[in-house]
Amino acid sequence: MIDDQQLIALTIANPNEGFRCLMTKYKAKVYWHIRRLVVSHADAQDATQETFVRIFRSLSQLQQDIALQSWIYRIATNEALRVIGKRHHRTLSLDDDDALSELSAMTADEYVDFSDVEAVKLQQAILTLPPKQQLTFNLRYYDEMSYEEIAAISGTSAASAKSNYHLAKEKITHYMQSND
Repeated sequence: MIDDQQLIALTIANPNEGFRCLMTKYKAKVYWHIRRLVVSHADAQDATQETFVRIFRSLSQLQQDIALQSWIYRIATNEALRVIGKRHHRTLSLDDDDALSELSAMTADEYVDFSDVEAVKLQQAILTLPPKQQLTFNLRYYDEMSYEEIAAISGTSAASAKSNYHLAKEKITHYMQSND
C-alpha cells in the first residue's frame, strides 16, 4: 500500500486519483473512529463524509511536520465532536433514563453484532467516560496508536494522553466488575 508521503504527493499532483487512494486507505478507519465516538451509524456516515470533504478542501494546507494520519484523525475527531455537540450529548450514566434509551437504541443497530455480551458491556462502559478519556481510550485500544499520536490528534501532551488512557482503563475495569 502507498505510504502517506507518496499519498500526499499523488493527491497534490492528481487530486482525483490521490483522493481515491486516500479514501481507500483511511475511510474504514475514520468511519470506525467516528462511530465509536458518536455511536449512531447514520451520524458516523455523515461525519465521515464531512471529514473527507474537509480533508479534500484543506489538504494543501497540511504542514510537512504533521503526520497525515494524525491530521486526518484530528479532523475526524472534530467532526465527531461537532455531531455530538449538535445532539447536546452528555456523559452517559446508567441512572439516566435517556442514557439507557440511547444504549438500547444502540443495541438495535443492524451494523453491530450485539450477541457478544462482553463487547456490549465494554461499549457501555466506554460511553460512560468523559469525552477526552473516551477519545484517548478508543485511539489507544482500538486503533493501537502511540501516546504521541494520540496527543497530536487530541491537542494534548503525550503524558496527558497516557494519564487519560489509564484513568479510562481503571473506570472501565471498575464498570465491568461492578456490572457482572
